[in-house]
Amino acid sequence: MRLCIRGYWFIALILLSISQFSDAATPEQEINHLIDFVAKSDAVFIRNGTEHSSQDAAEHLAMKYRKATRYAKTAEKFIENLASKSSWSGKPYKVRLSNGSLLNAKDWLSNELKEYRRNQHIQN
Repeated sequence: MRLCIRGYWFIALILLSISQFSDAATPEQEINHLIDFVAKSDAVFIRNGTEHSSQDAAEHLAMKYRKATRYAKTAEKFIENLASKSSWSGKPYKVRLSNGSLLNAKDWLSNELKEYRRNQHIQN
């Protein structure tokens, strides 16, 4: 009987530790968060010298992700390969924030990813 109870406790501990790891966001959830973050921002996106609204930029990134998922196995790869530069010109995407600051999209999105992960860790 004691062996059986110990076995149940062991299984319970394993399941608890697995559930802690499963609380972490998947790469797809992180990428979807970044696209949503772009859509909800008040930023102006500059792609190949042309300004775009945040909603248009988010739609563009979502389209790139749908068509080239294989290049975005992680959120970092999504930022590096799809969300930070033009696929055909190689020019970096820029972001002009509402306060007038001009940033590289790569830096802006990387900072948001760090913040998102930090908040996920705090919630779990």
